[in-house]
This record gives sequence, structure tokens and C-alpha cells, in this order.
Amino acid sequence: MATIAQTTIADKIGAFQVTETTLTASDTLVYAAGTNQRLTLRNPTAGSITVTIDGSGSTTITPNGYGQTLDVSAGYQVVLPAGVTKCVNLDKISAFLQGTVAVTGGTGAFATLVG
Repeated sequence: MATIAQTTIADKIGAFQVTETTLTASDTLVYAAGTNQRLTLRNPTAGSITVTIDGSGSTTITPNGYGQTLDVSAGYQVVLPAGVTKCVNLDKISAFLQGTVAVTGGTGAFATLVG
């Protein structure tokens, strides 16, 4: 299990290098709410990979105007077809990121975290 390394972009100008982490079956990331973090997931393999992002403290939420509770305990899934790269704005899925954040199912994929 590895922690996905974050590249801090606050002091960067123009193009800059990011740190890429090779994912295993179970990794972690440190989520900092309100910092505009982006998690990019890249699948260089010939098969589809489903990555699940799941905070240990994420259980249920009650969104305004919805009228009932939603279960977020299973995490947020990102399906990566063969050869595809996707980016996730972590602030937009913050309900899934409470507590220790695990990133699972990513064996064979790569991740970058910038914020």
C-alpha cells in the first residue's frame, strides 16, 4: 500500500513536472478539502480497471432538496477503459472522502494528485 504523492501547484509557473504513483490493489491519498485537488487516473493496460475512492468515515448524506438519505459508504467508482485517462475534482466528491481515504482496485494503473 502506497500513499499517492501530491504535487503542490501553488508556487508553480507554467508547465511543471508531476509525481506519478503506480497503483496497487490498495493505496491511500490525503484529501485537503477546499484546495481544488485533482486526482488523475491513467490506465495503460489492455483491459478495463475500476478504481474505488472511499473514505473510512463516509456513510450517508442528506442533500438539500432530495428528501431522503443517500448511502456513500461504498465509495466513488471510476471506470477506466483500456488506454484511458480520467481526472476527478476531489472537492466535488467530498462526501466520499471523510476519514482515511483508500484508493482500491487500481492495480496496473497510475495516479497523479495535484492541488
